[in-house]
Formats: sequence, C-alpha cells, structure tokens
Amino acid sequence: MNKLALFDCDGTMVDSQANICASMDQAFIAHGLTPPDHHQTRRIVGLSLQEAVRQLLPNEEEPLVTAVTQSYRDGFFEMRQQGVVHEPLYDGLLGLMDRLESDGWVLGVATGKSDRGLNHVLELHGLTDRFVTLQTADRHPSKPHPAMVQLAISEAGAAAETTAMIGDTTFDMEMGVNASVRPIGVDWGYHDSDELLSAGAHIVAATMDELYETLNQ
Repeated sequence: MNKLALFDCDGTMVDSQANICASMDQAFIAHGLTPPDHHQTRRIVGLSLQEAVRQLLPNEEEPLVTAVTQSYRDGFFEMRQQGVVHEPLYDGLLGLMDRLESDGWVLGVATGKSDRGLNHVLELHGLTDRFVTLQTADRHPSKPHPAMVQLAISEAGAAAETTAMIGDTTFDMEMGVNASVRPIGVDWGYHDSDELLSAGAHIVAATMDELYETLNQ
C-alpha cells in the first residue's frame, strides 16, 4: 500500500485569507448585508462555500445564502481575472514535498475549494503534476464528511492506516478522524493549535521540518 500525505489547501499549502475576506466582504455588500468580521470569515475557511456562507448567515433563508454564495464566486473570479488574487505558498512547502516523495510518499489534496480554484493555485505554483489525487468541494459533501479522504485513498492506492490528513482547521482534523486516517495539524493556518488537538489531531506541527518528522514517525 502507498503512503498518502493528503494536504488541505487554504491555510495549509497557501495563505489565501486576504482574498477570501475581500471576496466575502464584496458578496455581503452586494446584497445589502454588513460584512462579517474577518476573524469570523477565517473561521469558516475549509468548508464548502455554500456551507461557509450558511454559517455566516445562520438566521437567513436559503435563497439569500445561495445568492451570496454565487456573488462570492463571481467576485473571486473577477479578482482572479484582474490579477489581484494573492495566494503565496507557505515557506518550505516545496522542500517538504521533495523530501516526502524521496521517502516514497504519494501526495494528494482535499480542499473546500472548487476545481477551478484549486487548479488555479496548482498552475500558478507549478504543482499540477505533484499530486496523484485531487478532491474538491465540487464533487463531495463539505468537510468534515469523510468522502474526500475515502476517494483519495482509493485513487492513490493507499489505505486508511497509511494515510495522513494534514490541515489547519478543525474541519480537517474531524474529517481525518471520520475517515480513520491520521489527522495532523499545522499551526500556521486559521484555527488555533488547542482547537486542532481537541478535534482529534495527533500532533500540531509548528514547522515544515516538524511536519516531515511527524509523518515519518
């Protein structure tokens, strides 16, 4: 069985919070709503978009949630067309991937992004050929449902006991627990370390080196 390192994207591989907050602000304003505090917006990063908006608008009817969701998609696409989307890789990620591949790991992604959003990130950073499996919100229920992880395991020729789910949010850790894989948190993203541990993380890595060492334990 292959060893599969399955990465979340936003907050784990790339720092995209500025784009997400700006696009959410615009989507709320377009419908005459007060934008959420940016801390609230960062809290829902990782969920599928409609579920994220639903959590930010818990007292609103579903048609408005759907409309705000579409406005977010349209606004984010426009930002990307204008070349103002900034999603830098976290320092050390490429070196980590090189080391893992040299050790026989295969790599995958499980993200709340759309196919279009993930493909843009991978193409921008030259990562398209690094991953054997790509799972997005377009084809799965929102995290923490285990469907993304389960299909990734199948496509990668791995097994639950040889798979690690690496992420920065409680949604990632809970998804890993639900899929019976090893959940590993990172502390450079959008949820606190204590929250990740409470959600089931085996450990929360503070650096790429620590993440590498944890995966090979």
